[in-house]
Amino acid sequence: MNPGRGALEPDAVTALAADAYVYGSPLVRQLSAVQACLQEGCGTLAPAPFNDFAHADGPATPGTHTPYAPADLVDALAQLDLSGGPVRLHVPDTGGAYYVLQFVDAWGNAFAYLGTRATGTGEGDWMVVPPGWAGTVPDVVSGVIDAPTSVVSVLGRLACDGPEDMPRVRALQQELTLTHLGDRAHRTGLPATEAGVPGELRFFEELRVWMADFPPAAADRAYQDRFQPLGLLEEGISPYVSAGPGLVRALRRGLALGRLRVEEAARPHTVAAEGSPGAWRMIPHLRDYNLDHLGVGTLGSPEWKIPDREASYLVRAVAARRGRWLPHGYEAVYAHTARDSRGRPLDGAHRYALHLAQPPPVGAFWSLTVYDTPGGHLVTNAADRYAIGDRTSGLVHGDDGSLTLHLSADPPADAAGAANWLPLPAGGFRPVLRLHLPGQAVLDGGYVVPALQRLGDGLGP
Repeated sequence: MNPGRGALEPDAVTALAADAYVYGSPLVRQLSAVQACLQEGCGTLAPAPFNDFAHADGPATPGTHTPYAPADLVDALAQLDLSGGPVRLHVPDTGGAYYVLQFVDAWGNAFAYLGTRATGTGEGDWMVVPPGWAGTVPDVVSGVIDAPTSVVSVLGRLACDGPEDMPRVRALQQELTLTHLGDRAHRTGLPATEAGVPGELRFFEELRVWMADFPPAAADRAYQDRFQPLGLLEEGISPYVSAGPGLVRALRRGLALGRLRVEEAARPHTVAAEGSPGAWRMIPHLRDYNLDHLGVGTLGSPEWKIPDREASYLVRAVAARRGRWLPHGYEAVYAHTARDSRGRPLDGAHRYALHLAQPPPVGAFWSLTVYDTPGGHLVTNAADRYAIGDRTSGLVHGDDGSLTLHLSADPPADAAGAANWLPLPAGGFRPVLRLHLPGQAVLDGGYVVPALQRLGDGLGP
């Protein structure tokens, strides 16, 4: 077969290739990340084989080179391979402390959660089983997690109140274990793509191989069948090793158009579209593209599903582009801003105040962290303080219960201001407000985070 010839004109092949990029880029991004975690590690996490956890040494510090890493959570990460059978996951008793384990399939769908919100903080054992598994479930397990694909990422986040809290967290890390229960050996790596495919067609080759090994939900397969003229459904020898020049041109153009479509959709809204200058941006519904596999700890009500399946593909691609492993909005929402209340860019040369008449409504905790721009990294400060929130000891509230946080390079002169101080880096910065288990007012827009007020410039607040 010579895909792309005879059936479709070049412009139609280009348009189809753009659709294929939007549809398939989450799969390629997700499995490329899995492969990197197995071979090279992920951020501060060392590489780990399938069915084993990698643990961070602690929360993010200025030495952490992962952009926008949290300063009050400790990461855990495991890549599961279920091709040889189920895996048993043991979770420890965290004594009421917040944690979450998020399960993500090969297509980037968060399909299950364990932890504080979903299953509580007690000890338990869970079976993670591959698609179509029909074995016997032992009586001793807490439940079964049905995986939509045979490769799954498990993202763990454990709350940590600073260096003095790390012994407790390390004990939990030791108890967070995986045991392979299958009767066959599991994979040691991902299905290999064919050598000899030109670099400009590598995306389509990865999509071709990985679509076959990790099929999507049944409802997606009819849409996927559209890509037959591109060679994406070909089995055996890759059609891209010796693709004709016409097909190569159409695929290359389609790839560029698809990327542009995702980039355009991922652009932040303008200030005018968001409302007032300095408005905080949050997207609690960016993960609503999972329409088919909603397991333990997920919410399947209509407000958490995109009604248009084809539209969900673009949202999924944007989510994969912006933050591959972020959770659903009902687990956590992250708000950020780049400007003050007058629309001026944030800069550490100035002093700012964030006045919270009411604290953010959350079921777990909230915290504010600042990062440099454009890198998105923590910057060393003399106070060694990188996050402030409702777990910070010694915060000073107003008589009416309000809370004013002070953001500046140097500490405020008064004791109350110093207690509520978050140090700023020199130059541009971006604050991120993390809301864990956000209340309904956050999710429906009823709670609005106030804009940062720039102080001391002689122009008023």
